[in-house]
Amino acid sequence: MVKKRVPDWLNSSLWSASPSVTEDDRFQRYDSKPSTPTPPSPVAPPVPEPPPAVVQIEPPKPEPKESVNNVHDASSDSSAEDISRQAQLLAELSKKVINVRELRRLASQGIPDGAGIRSTVWKSEITRRLGKSTSPDDEPKSEGSGMLSRSEITHGEHPLSLGKTSIWNQFFQDTEIIEQIDRDVKRTHPDMNFFSGDTPCAKANQEALRNILIVFAKLNPGIRYVQGMNEILAPLFYVFKNDPDEENAASAEADTFFCFVELLSGFRDHFCQQLDNSVVGIRSTITRLSQLLKEHDGELWRHLEITTKVNPQFYAFRWITLLLTQEFNFADSLHIWDTLLSDPEGPQETLLRICCAMLILVRRRLLAGDFTSNLKLLQNYPSTNISHLLYVANKLRAQSTG
Repeated sequence: MVKKRVPDWLNSSLWSASPSVTEDDRFQRYDSKPSTPTPPSPVAPPVPEPPPAVVQIEPPKPEPKESVNNVHDASSDSSAEDISRQAQLLAELSKKVINVRELRRLASQGIPDGAGIRSTVWKSEITRRLGKSTSPDDEPKSEGSGMLSRSEITHGEHPLSLGKTSIWNQFFQDTEIIEQIDRDVKRTHPDMNFFSGDTPCAKANQEALRNILIVFAKLNPGIRYVQGMNEILAPLFYVFKNDPDEENAASAEADTFFCFVELLSGFRDHFCQQLDNSVVGIRSTITRLSQLLKEHDGELWRHLEITTKVNPQFYAFRWITLLLTQEFNFADSLHIWDTLLSDPEGPQETLLRICCAMLILVRRRLLAGDFTSNLKLLQNYPSTNISHLLYVANKLRAQSTG
């Protein structure tokens, strides 16, 4: 077997070193015209076998180089042309009556950068094409500067305005409140089919709660809606909707709204954050509860607020603002509300006495507890005999008057 040797043409110096090429040779090499290749050396190497076909892509012939003076002259001519066209465009746009045909002729040749001409012309042309007339011959002239029409928008009408009179600010605030109301209504007593579920009855009841809370928020801009109002509304609507009288039950939504407004009129200051530190705010009411406990059970008061440092706000805030609806089951809450709403002195004083009675009923556990255990106990009040609780609250009133 004969071993094939490397063809001699591959060993040529043409592949190992680049020959020196003059400027004229370079132009000749890239000449696009077909020419006979020049051998690299006077003596052609022996070619025992033909080389493989090689497809050579010839680059395009370069354009002759211009002199520096010619390039400078062309650049000067182009710059002068742009300046001239820019001046013509500005002159046309500055006219009171613009010749649209002439403006388009100048713009079609290219709009120079700068001076805001392109922006103005583009807006002018786009707005004209959005108009009724689209034919150039229909509108050879146009009045104005070619800018988009502007409408003066006052600060109060701006979508990002935070002004109190802004309709946009009002809209976004209403949207946030409605979303909060929707979330709270859906969470109202999820264990009761009357308020929760996919039944038509439950959905209708949720819609009624939603309507009442939205209308209340709109009619009371100083308070609007505060999370937890749904818990105060629920017992009222439940009682009125389950009225055996069908006519009264049919008017449950309207009756509930009226009574809800009246009931909150005595507690509305508790929901106004600006009044928290005032004599009518929630902190003042909690202080009255603390004083009531100190009056009727000084030892328990001292242990809670001095020894264990359990601030009444940690537990009494929810008791008072939600009228004890979250501390007992729904049936017991209705029983407590019977007493609250039937007291001739009004519900607020009765509510404080009931809260004080709740503390006294668990005094033994509180006196034996520390900060953590006492706070946990009061934030998760144990089930108790409601009749006995109301009896103790009534005794506190007798002791105060006696």
